[in-house]
Amino acid sequence: MSGAEREASDDAAAPVVPAPWLPRGLADAVAAAGERLARLGVRTGERVVLDTPTRARWAVLPYLLAADRLGAASLLADAGWTGRERDAVLAAAAPHHVVGTDGRAATADGGTRTPGLFLLPTTSGSTGVPTVLARDRRSWRIGFDILGALPGPVLVPGPPSSTLYLFGALHALHHGLGLVTRGRLDPTDLPDGGSVHLVPAQLSALLDERERRPGGPAPRVVVCGGAHVAPGMRERVARLLPGTTLLEYYGSAEHSLIATRRDDGPLRPVEDVHLTVRDDVLWVDSPQSVRGRFTRGAFVPAGPGPTTVGDRAELTGDGGLTVLGRAATTISSGGTLVAAEEVEQVLRGVAGVGDVVVAGTPHASLGMVVTAVVEARDGVPDRRALRAAARAGLLSPIRISEPTLLDVIS
Repeated sequence: MSGAEREASDDAAAPVVPAPWLPRGLADAVAAAGERLARLGVRTGERVVLDTPTRARWAVLPYLLAADRLGAASLLADAGWTGRERDAVLAAAAPHHVVGTDGRAATADGGTRTPGLFLLPTTSGSTGVPTVLARDRRSWRIGFDILGALPGPVLVPGPPSSTLYLFGALHALHHGLGLVTRGRLDPTDLPDGGSVHLVPAQLSALLDERERRPGGPAPRVVVCGGAHVAPGMRERVARLLPGTTLLEYYGSAEHSLIATRRDDGPLRPVEDVHLTVRDDVLWVDSPQSVRGRFTRGAFVPAGPGPTTVGDRAELTGDGGLTVLGRAATTISSGGTLVAAEEVEQVLRGVAGVGDVVVAGTPHASLGMVVTAVVEARDGVPDRRALRAAARAGLLSPIRISEPTLLDVIS
């Protein structure tokens, strides 16, 4: 083995976050979790499902880091799974251990060990049954370096079973930043001068709170992923948080970071990520991609070359990226194809909107009509504002002009 090959091998085997970079309290918790996992017989290459009570979801973090140090791959169970979904995940992953942070533990015959993995993220497929993916340490360390260091401390207000929030937490530890984890967003937790990882619905809630109660702590950086941030929401960030940088990124559980945006320009592919569009569908070739997936306990390695999650997209002549949503969520209305995510993005930028779900409902002559169900926050959003946002942000054939198309719920 050459020196370069040995260095690459050593790097691949190193923990995703080296022990010297952990704060003392977390380092002690990782050591204690490691002792427990070792007593349970967790070994290199084994797969461990980690369970944690809903009220203390981030108690799983020391166990994930401890399992990584033992060379085992962790699957963070989602407390929101149905019994059917959990059974499907366990059948696919065939774990060697199921360990609860509350003291419960079970051992199973997980079959063939799979060394070199550290995380088994799950993602819902078109059938709604979670798919178990396989990720190595290097793939996320690349993303940590691409995103770069952020101002600390860093607030991560969401469940670790979501790779968006888990990535944010490990990214902060990778860069030696102070980490604050919460199960949900509370504006009083915002680190003044620090950073926060959000999804667009949380960002909308934060901006609504800022309009009601101006002033107070403000982060220097808001990292927003999970869905596109509409221009209207970016305008609200600039107006209500003038000293805050909005760092938007597009990615997936399969490919991690794909593209970022730090201004009003288009999304730009990150370093070493190569994008192509075939028949309007985006294909991604990236060193951050997962190593493969598990099916009935067997590891199925990913093949070489680009892969897709089915997102529709456009590439501009200068390399900019516009994501139009999943082909599976496209609605055909009167001969026009409407991306549900595009409508959701536009309406999320309206003040008072907590979140939006767009779907097609049957129509005698149009086939389907675009229907938006809007979750209100602190009262009902102004219908005129919703219609105005739709007219300004959507192409004319897909404007939502009739108030009957918008069901506002509180």
